[in-house]
This record gives sequence, structure tokens and C-alpha cells, in this order.
Amino acid sequence: MSAVAPRPKIVKRAVHGVLMLDKPLGLTSNDALQKVKRLLRAEKAGHTGTLDPLATGLLPLTFGAATKFSQVSLEADKGYRATLRLGIATTTGDGEGEILEQRDAVAKALDLDAIRAACEAFRGPISQLPPMYSALKHQGRALYELAREGVTVERQPRNVTIHALDIVDWQPEELLLVIDVRCTKGTYIRTLGEDIGAKLGCGAHLAGLRRTASGPVSISQAVTLEQLEAMDDVGRLAQLTAPDSLLGEWPEVELSNDEAGNLWNKLNGHRQDAFTTGPGTPRAREKYHFIFNTMNIDSLVVIHGYSAVQLSREGEVVLPGRPPAGSNVVMNARPRFSAGYQIGLLLQLETWHCMALGLAVAGVGSGPSL
Repeated sequence: MSAVAPRPKIVKRAVHGVLMLDKPLGLTSNDALQKVKRLLRAEKAGHTGTLDPLATGLLPLTFGAATKFSQVSLEADKGYRATLRLGIATTTGDGEGEILEQRDAVAKALDLDAIRAACEAFRGPISQLPPMYSALKHQGRALYELAREGVTVERQPRNVTIHALDIVDWQPEELLLVIDVRCTKGTYIRTLGEDIGAKLGCGAHLAGLRRTASGPVSISQAVTLEQLEAMDDVGRLAQLTAPDSLLGEWPEVELSNDEAGNLWNKLNGHRQDAFTTGPGTPRAREKYHFIFNTMNIDSLVVIHGYSAVQLSREGEVVLPGRPPAGSNVVMNARPRFSAGYQIGLLLQLETWHCMALGLAVAGVGSGPSL
């Protein structure tokens, strides 16, 4: 018997950008990511939030430097088209669970006005109890794992906002209600469907779900796995958008030509020193004070790793927490960190005027404190 030839090793490469994938039914988000990663032969990849295997639609995938912006998409508002089966409530809130209650007669007696009124009650800020069949963790285990074992644990309600809830179609014969939802992150659409069914008095479960938008990105910009597989390498790479394409809804701040040129020229000869010294060393202090004096500002906060030092006319102060809003912030990074990493950190800082060392850019972002 002849030996089986070894499978040729895939040579990975640096790929940078965002690919908008139309995820198919049945695949987990990670399964979809790994398939695309192999097709692109990418070294580094990530996705921007879990999309249930029973859901289809928009799943932005990030590669290389773009992975630093994944959190931006996680925090973004989402859009969904959901199909609810009225009259049947299930253990899982979807079609895979066992039937808990069936009230088809009540559902068939509903008119469109009653359905509109029920949907209206869920527009705006609402509180949701996360379902047991969810990926939330309890003592290190996913809730759906516990639910499959028949275990129910206490969950805390979550506050979310339904920005828009529009009826797309009502099929009274099949008892199928199709709705478009625009909501904040963390909204459970299956819970929303169950709550609408309870409001109507007939029960409901999620029969289908498709993500249509994430932040500024629409499903119309997405490509399917089948389309990617049919493309050559050039075609696949052409599907990538810029690493910062997920930032379409973020505010932008630009330096003037004089400010950008001055910052670039002053820092360009000292970038290696900037990358290899910390705020506490004499050479670094001299460099940062030079920047501070050159920019003609009242104070400058130096971010190095997770430490922050504030320079002012009175001297230096190590900040115990995050710098105050409106602070002028300059960032430092080691050479192994990419420009995308610097900008990614920059955009996680809250309402600060930021400059990335060695880069003629500035930005204002919002996000967690240090």
C-alpha cells in the first residue's frame, strides 16, 4: 500500500483589513472565521462578536492590524431581520427547543393593529433577562451548557435600547411575523421575540434571524463563503476594506499641515528612542518635555503601556487613574507593536486629544478607562 502524500503546508502571510462576511446557517462564528482565514492564508485574524449558528448575515472579520479595532464593532449598534412564529413558546426560544405551550387559536385571532401595539411597547430603553440558552458564562461555564443539563441559574436583567422595531410582514396563515430591529449591543433577539409573544398572549419563538447591520456596515457590503471560494487570490484580497473601515461612525480630528509636519519632524529622528524608553527614564523625560514645550500646551499626558504621567509647567505627576477629559495625550509603543495597535489603543481612550508617536495623526475616541 502506497503511503499517503502529506498535505502541503499553507504558507501564511501578513494580511491587513476587514472582510464583511455573510455567514451561512449552521456555522459558528469561529468556524466561519477559520474558513476565511485559510482562504486568505492570513497570519492573524479575529471576528467582531459571536453570531449564533442558527443565524445568518453580517459578520465583520478582522485581519492583521484591523484586529485592534474589533472592540469597536463589538460596541456598535446592530441591525437584525427576525422571523417570529407566534402561538408556540419553546424551551430554547427558537425552533430547536421543545414546545412549552401552543396557542395557535389565540395567535390566529390577532389583527395587525394588536401586533403593532405590542411591538410599540418594546421600542426605546427596555430591560431583558438573558436566556439560559446563551453564551453568557456562570462560574466559567456557558449558560447553554448548564441549560442542556437541566440546570437553571439566576441571571441579572440587562438594560438595552431598541432604536427601531418595524413590522416587515405578517403571514396570518403561517403565523409568521417578520420584523426589522435596530438595537444596542447585547440585545437578545430571541428574548425580544418571546416577550412580544407574551405581550400578545399567545407566546412566540424565533424561527429565523439574519444580522443586517453592525455600526456603519450593511449586509449589502458582505460576501458569502461560496463567493470567496470561487475567487482567485487577487479577488479575495480585493474584498478587504481598510483596517479602520469599522470606524465610520467615530468622530475624526485632523491636525493642520503645520501641526502634523512639526510633530512628524520633531519626532521622526527620535522614534527608536521613543519606543525603547519609558516615561521615568532621563532620556524619555527630556524627549517628552521637548514635545510638551514644542506644542505650546498647558499640560501633556504621556501614555506608556498602562501608566500615565502628566507634564505641566509645575512639573510631573504620575496619574493614579485615567487622565481628565480634554487632556492632551501622547502615546508610546514598542517597535513590535504596529501602527494599527497604537491607533487601536488611541481610539479606546475617552475624550482625549491624542497623538500617536511617529505618526502624523490625531484622534478622539471613547471607551474604557485605564
